[in-house]
Amino acid sequence: MGSVRKASAWLGLVEDNDDERYYDDDYVEAAQGSVSGPGDQWVTDPRVKVASESAVEQGRRIATVTPDGFRDARGIGELFREGVPVIVNLSSMDPADAKRVVDFAAGLTFGLRGSIERVATRVFLLTPADTQIVSGEPAGRSRDFFNQS
Repeated sequence: MGSVRKASAWLGLVEDNDDERYYDDDYVEAAQGSVSGPGDQWVTDPRVKVASESAVEQGRRIATVTPDGFRDARGIGELFREGVPVIVNLSSMDPADAKRVVDFAAGLTFGLRGSIERVATRVFLLTPADTQIVSGEPAGRSRDFFNQS
């Protein structure tokens, strides 16, 4: 089909008979030959599998906790004991209670052989012993890449 004919068909001046090239004959015959009831599923591609059950949780959880006071430290401890890495945001706490929560978290990580790492100001990451922390820098990349003299 030439470009003038395509433009005329797009404007509606001539009939566009070029749509037939987009249809698959096997698909049209299968659709015409099958009668589907209201309970039948419509399948577009036999290679597509529909998930019937939800995905299995594989220990890929991270908890974020913003405690209001020291009384919320117990929830941090319970999550950490289950093996869940916990991000603790202490920015909304007064400094005295925040210090107590950090001391509690440090004792918790020491007792369960985990680690505690300061991520930002008044934000800490508690990781269990079996969790590996990966830095954001790609391997083999030097920090002074642009400062070559």
